[in-house]
Amino acid sequence: MRSGNEPVTARSPLRLRLWLSVWGMIWSAAGAAVFSLAERPGWAAVCAAVTVLAAVDLAVVLHHIHQGPHYQPGPEIPPYEPPRR
Repeated sequence: MRSGNEPVTARSPLRLRLWLSVWGMIWSAAGAAVFSLAERPGWAAVCAAVTVLAAVDLAVVLHHIHQGPHYQPGPEIPPYEPPRR
């Protein structure tokens, strides 16, 4: 059932983003290692850059998760009401 205020009460899927960051870090680090062993410095640098970006995203996601339930409500917390104007 739609209440009409879904964009206001939308919740971010931070745990999914956390695991996608971990998955990306693993594969991009492995790619950087394989490409450096295969003497492909350009591709190794690209994979290393993706690893750094995934690590930064992981740090941001962990920060948001640790901020508490106001920023990442669980299923037991009802949706927030829109601000009254």
